[in-house]
Amino acid sequence: MWNQPIQTDRTIPNNKSGIIIRDNEKGSCMLIDAVISGDRNVIQKEAEKILKYKDLTVEIQRMWNVKTKVIAVIIVATGTISESFRKYVSKIPGKT
Repeated sequence: MWNQPIQTDRTIPNNKSGIIIRDNEKGSCMLIDAVISGDRNVIQKEAEKILKYKDLTVEIQRMWNVKTKVIAVIIVATGTISESFRKYVSKIPGKT
């Protein structure tokens, strides 16, 4: 479900991610958090999101024994996207 807490062995302050994709065959996990922001500083918002989920990333890697990556999708209300947006989207499995 969207934005449900992830059960962890210890208390993690930010333990809710928008979308979680776990690939057992590849041993990987993606935490995807998408947001539409009124702030123009896309790069700063992207860095904040990645830092926000750092503890959760480490805990998931430890508990599930998978490589974990945070994908922050930030779109500004004016339509501005970060330079890494296409790179992140290309890593999401099942896209058409």
